[in-house]
Amino acid sequence: MYVFVCGRCGIHLTVPVSEVALPTHAHQKYGNGIQLPVLMESGTFAVDPQPWGPPWRRWEEVDPDEVAARGIHAPVHALSDGVAGAIVVAPGDVRGTRLIPDKSGSGCCGLDGADGPNTVCETCGLPVATRIDYCSLWQAVWLAPNAVRRLLVDGVVTAPLAWEELLAQGKRTPPFEPVATWGGRLGTSHFWSWSPQWEAAAGLALAHLLVASHGGPVTVPGGLTGEVFQRALDALLPAGSAGRHAALAGPGMAAPDTGVDIILVPVHPQTGQTWTPAGPAARADPVPLPLGMWLSLAFPQPYLPMGTPGALPDGVLRDDPQPPHPHHLFRADWRTSQNTLVRLPAVRDPWLREILDDLTSRRRTRLF
Repeated sequence: MYVFVCGRCGIHLTVPVSEVALPTHAHQKYGNGIQLPVLMESGTFAVDPQPWGPPWRRWEEVDPDEVAARGIHAPVHALSDGVAGAIVVAPGDVRGTRLIPDKSGSGCCGLDGADGPNTVCETCGLPVATRIDYCSLWQAVWLAPNAVRRLLVDGVVTAPLAWEELLAQGKRTPPFEPVATWGGRLGTSHFWSWSPQWEAAAGLALAHLLVASHGGPVTVPGGLTGEVFQRALDALLPAGSAGRHAALAGPGMAAPDTGVDIILVPVHPQTGQTWTPAGPAARADPVPLPLGMWLSLAFPQPYLPMGTPGALPDGVLRDDPQPPHPHHLFRADWRTSQNTLVRLPAVRDPWLREILDDLTSRRRTRLF
């Protein structure tokens, strides 16, 4: 495990934390006036390899050579001039810091980070982090990589779990969840929704599915997988019977059929590495999914009546209602799709660039 310390005075700024992969939804903006929970699990941290946050430059102000060096292959509204390598931790894991009162940003519901670092080392006053707790953003503390240092605290780097161990843990991410808002007359209120994490993950996966389509139709498995992806694929890609076929693949599953061209595979939550198959399936195009979402798709839990000892006569099963289903069709996070597509070299192909340019209008039709 590691602790992060102030780069100037050396005071500890976090509790011991272990490194995990950066969540797909780390920079997601979800809805308006939504109270999103904490981004990182307590005791963990992740590193963002890409610059993010202020100051920002408009696309027209950036030199083409710099754009190419940063691996961006299509225009974006603005590029961050922040320092790459920011470290994100849960707010409850931070120690020895205080907020800067006049760096609250321009938001009306909390700290949005628009003014840059808003947290300083309590001992020496060095700006070390940006606290985010604004509505519709995931709550987090982003440590500035040029202001902190990472120290190994126990002398041992813990090896990541094997895929078999991760399967045994079975940490799923439910597709539906109650979402809190600021809009209730008596305080906060809730509504039942598709998981914001699923929408962000689907946005990233959809970008890879589009690349893997080669510009033709794509068919994904039915059930929940089809509900998440098929509508968007049918709307964005040409219609036709001759296309590419996608299937779920990963640890604990049988090898996909030989006719599968695309495989939806899990990403290791600690290393960020995508699961790689052996044999003929290795020739299929991989599409990454967070492990928690992949588990729910690959190994769906059936809804079964259950026995209730002492409450009902023997042989009578309780049949509780299933969890409520959202009242709207699934919509992938369009910003995540956009941010992913511009960093994939295939977006330079005219057919895919046309899809990218059309994402904003598709959002107005409630596809996203």
